[in-house]
Amino acid sequence: MNYKRNIVITGGAGFIGSHVVRLFVNKYPDYRIINVDKLTYAGNPDNLRDVENAPNYVFEKADITDLAAMRRIVRGYGVDGIIHLAAESHVDRSITDPFAFAHTNIMGTLALLQSACEYWESLPEGFTGKLFYHISTDEVYGALELTDPEGIESPFTTAASSQHHHAYGSEFFLETNKYNPHSPYSASKASSDHFVRAYHDTYGMPTLITNCSNNYGPNQFPEKLIPLFIDNIRHGRPLPVYGTGENVRDWLYVEDHARAIDLIFHRGKPGETYNIGGFNEWKNIDLIKVLIATVDRLLGNPEGYSLPLITYVTDRKGHDLRYAIDSRKLQRELGWEPSLQFEEGIEKTVRWYLDNQQWLDRIASGEYQKNS
Repeated sequence: MNYKRNIVITGGAGFIGSHVVRLFVNKYPDYRIINVDKLTYAGNPDNLRDVENAPNYVFEKADITDLAAMRRIVRGYGVDGIIHLAAESHVDRSITDPFAFAHTNIMGTLALLQSACEYWESLPEGFTGKLFYHISTDEVYGALELTDPEGIESPFTTAASSQHHHAYGSEFFLETNKYNPHSPYSASKASSDHFVRAYHDTYGMPTLITNCSNNYGPNQFPEKLIPLFIDNIRHGRPLPVYGTGENVRDWLYVEDHARAIDLIFHRGKPGETYNIGGFNEWKNIDLIKVLIATVDRLLGNPEGYSLPLITYVTDRKGHDLRYAIDSRKLQRELGWEPSLQFEEGIEKTVRWYLDNQQWLDRIASGEYQKNS
């Protein structure tokens, strides 16, 4: 079959990537979707069982830092679009092993950029109809002051932010903010962003960058806060809270992020950066209490049953106090906004993890990595 487009999605077996792959495979049967994933600890083939046999889906097990492999894939499939999600992303791991993050996030991005640039430049039409879309993080901007510890009414009004509408300061990350990364993870992502912009400015390569806030939802690797705490509550294990739990994050349901990626890939202006956020700030300790209440209710536990599991631990090194995204550019120019109110998203998320305990147990045992 001659496909209308051949699109590589890197990191497609991971948390966000699997949702993007699923959306594109199902929504665009005339696109061939090539999922390129090394299947590290965070890549899980179970995440894509429902689409793995789709006729327009291809899986390539490969390391994005392998330049020869990336050249083979880009040329071999006649790739005209790349959506680059593959990355080492856990801040705690980056503090322990910064070299791994520099290697994957910087050199991997560079190998993809070079492979695409060489191939596209060799074509008669050049860069026409081509796009390299790089998914980054809000952490490259550094941290914001927490100026309103009790929260104030958010300046953002959307259907999804109407239920919980607190902000914890008057400043928000804009696309024009200077980069000020504080962790090895965010420093590696900032560097990769700069390489993407350099290829746009130097070679004229069509690129896009998006910087997104914290995601949550089904299929998230259970070292991250929300799935970890859901599983710990289920098993009655301690809930380790950094410092006093006052750090603030902006949360976005993963399927809303996937919708934004789809929209930006098709309608975003090359050379631009778009911030994607949930308009949805929560202190960690308040979020944890919502999780406890939701899990306890769905498990049939008495109200407050799991609150004693909260355990305060030594704060993370260089722990940024507050992240908050202003995504009004995306809302204004492309019409995107979150679809789910946070309480609704949390309810769906908790139900998914409780209904898919085998998925969690296979990760805990390492079973998911066998034969992958």
